[in-house]
Amino acid sequence: LMEHWLKQPAVLERLRHHETGEAIPAELLKKLKAAQAFNEGFATVEYTACALLDQALHMQKDYTGFSLAEFEKRELTRMDMPQGIVLRHRPTHFQHLFASSAYAAAYYVYLWAEVLDADAFDAFVEAGDVFDAEVAGRARQFIYSAGNAQAPEQLFRLFRGRDPVIEPMLKKKGLA
Repeated sequence: LMEHWLKQPAVLERLRHHETGEAIPAELLKKLKAAQAFNEGFATVEYTACALLDQALHMQKDYTGFSLAEFEKRELTRMDMPQGIVLRHRPTHFQHLFASSAYAAAYYVYLWAEVLDADAFDAFVEAGDVFDAEVAGRARQFIYSAGNAQAPEQLFRLFRGRDPVIEPMLKKKGLA
């Protein structure tokens, strides 16, 4: 959630060169903003394919005679994975997802975290001020200091007043 503030004009305009003290030129800021969504379609497909592959791997009921290479090939064909995009991480890199219950949502947890953080930051955008004190107070109360006082989905609802939606993440990636 915190990384969203770095890209805000109110923050970027305050940054200064470490030697000259000059502000970042407006033209460079414009180029940086334009480049934010570069390659996001590729990266999202690449990442989502890994998450879907991992979910399918977790859903296997029997691993007798199981071939990970064949499974991967079959699943990528089933997903109609574009030939020009390779997996960000191959299934053999997923060991941490199976080694404990810390990754209960598997590889998908990273995508879900992006949905939650983009939607949460949108509360500040919707308030009309990314430093809105009332929204910041709710974030502190229901996100940063709540711990396990209530179920995470309930805390998000208390913060946002609704369930999470995917649109802010898609917008952040330039896909909506």
